[in-house]
Amino acid sequence: MTDRTAADGPTSQTGTAATTAAAEAEADARALIDELPDTLPRAEILAINSSKSDIHTHRTYTYNGWTFRLPPGVFRPGDTSRIIHDRLLDGTIPVEGRSYAAIGAGLGVEAVIAGVMGAREIYAADIHPDSVATATAHYGLIVGADRPGTVFRPLVSNLFEEFPSAARLDVITFNPPAVSTRTSDDPTVVRNVCVGTGIVTRFFDQITDRDLLAPDGVIHLVVSNTSELRDIVAYAVRAGFRPEITHRRTWAGDNCRAYLFALRHDHAA
Repeated sequence: MTDRTAADGPTSQTGTAATTAAAEAEADARALIDELPDTLPRAEILAINSSKSDIHTHRTYTYNGWTFRLPPGVFRPGDTSRIIHDRLLDGTIPVEGRSYAAIGAGLGVEAVIAGVMGAREIYAADIHPDSVATATAHYGLIVGADRPGTVFRPLVSNLFEEFPSAARLDVITFNPPAVSTRTSDDPTVVRNVCVGTGIVTRFFDQITDRDLLAPDGVIHLVVSNTSELRDIVAYAVRAGFRPEITHRRTWAGDNCRAYLFALRHDHAA
């Protein structure tokens, strides 16, 4: 009896500690979700997401002194995309020596920054073939297709569907087209702006189902209250991720609030 009690004691204490930690994590997640704002009314969302009437034209985009040329159909980054760009460039989202995936690579700004910052492996993934081709061209022009120490992997992929089964990612960034209100009848605009919450739930489902995130990996997701913000974060928590707000952004003249979340597996340190 004495021996069994001695053996059971530490196990019981360990179980109690784990239960307490889980309860604290759940409480923290609930508090974070509760502090998030409600989704904006439809009229405000439509006012913020003005018509993308130039998306079928040739355009240019400048960032960090680099000039990107956009063919018709390739989306020009907006303010929420620049949140990710700036955090990659200043090292807040560290990619040096890491396997990195830019989901919704667009014209290639994230891939270019990751190459300049010394990522070990870069997946530039987008469902739109012309965007992947554009990102590839910009990477080659600005970073160089054969940069030593970095493998560049452009992929035409619906989220992670075309990723190799062996892929394990240290860093993932995503600015999802999750606006909750349909802002246009143009399918190109819809693809880039207002697919809705479902694209984010599929994003998390694919990561967990395919075990894509490395043990210490981090997802960096930017979402605003033009989307179903609380529902998205709550779904991530149910899928086993621990959210942290790492950046907040507001704009003068409207009620839009954007958040950059870092999400880790619950078991990650």
